[in-house]
Amino acid sequence: MSPIQWLKLSAWELELESTAFATDNRWSNHDMDPTPLRFRTWSYVSYWFSDASNIAVWEVASSMLAIGLSWRQALPAIVVAYCVTAVPILLTGAIGTRLRVPFSVLSRSSFGFWFSYFPVVTRGIIAMSWFGIQTYNGSECIYQMLKAIWPSIAHVPNHIPASSNTTSVGMMCYLLYWLLQFPFMLLSPQKIRYLFMVKGVIVPFAWLAMVIWAFIKVPPSVGLFAQHATVQGSDLSWAWLTALNSALSLYCGYAVNIADFTRYATHERAQYSQAIIIPVAFTLCSFAGLVVTSAGIVLYGSALWDPLQLIDHWDNRAAAFFASFAFLLTTIGTNISANALVAANDLTVCFPKYINIRRGQVICAFIGGWAFCPWEVLAKASGFLSFLSGYTIFIGPFVGIMIADYWLIHRGRIDVPAMYQVDGRYRYTFGVNWRALATLVICIAPAMPGLVHSIKPSINVGGIHNLFAIGWIFGFWSAFVVYYVLSTLFPARDTYIERAILPDDVVPPSVSCGSTDDDVEKLDKVYVTPETIS
Repeated sequence: MSPIQWLKLSAWELELESTAFATDNRWSNHDMDPTPLRFRTWSYVSYWFSDASNIAVWEVASSMLAIGLSWRQALPAIVVAYCVTAVPILLTGAIGTRLRVPFSVLSRSSFGFWFSYFPVVTRGIIAMSWFGIQTYNGSECIYQMLKAIWPSIAHVPNHIPASSNTTSVGMMCYLLYWLLQFPFMLLSPQKIRYLFMVKGVIVPFAWLAMVIWAFIKVPPSVGLFAQHATVQGSDLSWAWLTALNSALSLYCGYAVNIADFTRYATHERAQYSQAIIIPVAFTLCSFAGLVVTSAGIVLYGSALWDPLQLIDHWDNRAAAFFASFAFLLTTIGTNISANALVAANDLTVCFPKYINIRRGQVICAFIGGWAFCPWEVLAKASGFLSFLSGYTIFIGPFVGIMIADYWLIHRGRIDVPAMYQVDGRYRYTFGVNWRALATLVICIAPAMPGLVHSIKPSINVGGIHNLFAIGWIFGFWSAFVVYYVLSTLFPARDTYIERAILPDDVVPPSVSCGSTDDDVEKLDKVYVTPETIS
């Protein structure tokens, strides 16, 4: 194919595949279809231990100390946040194991075929933003590893203005990390899980070594136990709620799109282990951040909530290199699972004719890696927390609507094939479920003044800005109640069915197991007919 032909949109069309339920390839492709049995291979113990041991978890815990809390206030906020986090993740995760579809398709049953693009695009933008943040974290790992080998890199002159919150060396390391990470983004979800297994074994031991170092350098009686909150009264209460909301927002966003991963579960019960793994793994990893940051306050005179900045103070070059390598490994794994794959799934549903998961990850690498400026967000702890809290005013309502719709309104009776049809039963009113739309308007509007104030503090919005501090909690529960009431008073009866119509009811899993793609295409032609999906 000539270079000129590559400029034509038709050159980028995916090879026509026989999809299980969509009427044509404008509405689905192989990666959007329900997961066949041969791809249902995931378990979640190593996955969550891998995801919990990432820099963002450390930073959220450590930044609680930076905003004035002591470990006595921070640790309860962490425990409560991750116990609460496990509940919606389990509820939405179970939907993925039953229906075997990604979030981008699942959302059509509660938001309507066309309106579902709003939560999908919103979540995709968030994932790409987080991709940039994690890539920047990874660039710090590269810097510390290079500095451990060649200390002179710390003295390379900077030619970038200080106001940009980065340096020439910083941008070089950012590019190196981006290039190192890129090949992993070309792997399929089935293959990338092996990276999570390796990461889940290596990284926790590295973090344990840092905790031991902190306790040896600064005994708890001098560091951790001796520190107290620097804020009092109502400021302390709102700081605690802000910390709680930030910890919630870190992974409660997963409750929206966890179906992207639980669709690959070996069986429905496989995801129940998350109820224990999530609180335990995230609390332990967060506690490591509190311990090491507390030691840093004593040793270096400030709350170094970014662990790579703390490592920068170390004199032991070998320790700095291996600790940075551990953070590098965890950042790559987390960035792919939590951000690149999520954004790719969302991009796939927007342009299924041209984008599959692999292409979606490539697009995420360029947009999330370069168009977003993570060094600006991470310049200050307060800015980092404001960013996390900012998108929770959208994510909380999304989760509340989805859980209320599946478990209470439809009681699990969902027609999977209909979610792939433009004019199917989930069309609602011109493709929009007005109950979901009204719920979002009612539940997001009260928190908007707080969002404005967080972006521009000079704008005085009064006491209502405090509602923004509990954005996820308020958004989730208010949306859950409002959507349930609206859907009960004004039921969408056309979407109600007597029993769920699942993918395996249409394409028998016993037949598709171990089959080739050609076999699946033949099965689709045999088992999927207009009568079976009407």
